[in-house]
Amino acid sequence: MCLLDAVLAWDERSIHATSAGHARADNPLRGEHGLHAVHLAEYGAQAMAVHGGLLARARGSEVARPGRLVSLREVALFEEYVDHLDGHLDVHAECLYADDGGAQYAFRVEHRGRLLCSGRAAVIHPQP
Repeated sequence: MCLLDAVLAWDERSIHATSAGHARADNPLRGEHGLHAVHLAEYGAQAMAVHGGLLARARGSEVARPGRLVSLREVALFEEYVDHLDGHLDVHAECLYADDGGAQYAFRVEHRGRLLCSGRAAVIHPQP
């Protein structure tokens, strides 16, 4: 499942991606009443994964290490359902800490400059 449409910018510490799939009727996270904002944490997690892959490629690695989402903290939702919003969502993730064992990121999802969701997430890289 890939929820992001494009990466607009990234650097060593952060990524800015976009997605318009939140409004699609076939969104895999959509429920009976629409796409609940709690699922925006998955958009943030996917931005983290893409950022990790881009960093790995920039460092000469052909393959990014797999990661497992193990923690969400301080998640704040500012809208209940988001599928009614037109246009695209802006998904931002900033690496707070990373080492060989995993990473911690802060993420936020916005629509036209309005904050919809924010939080922190931790990922571990399982040993091969």
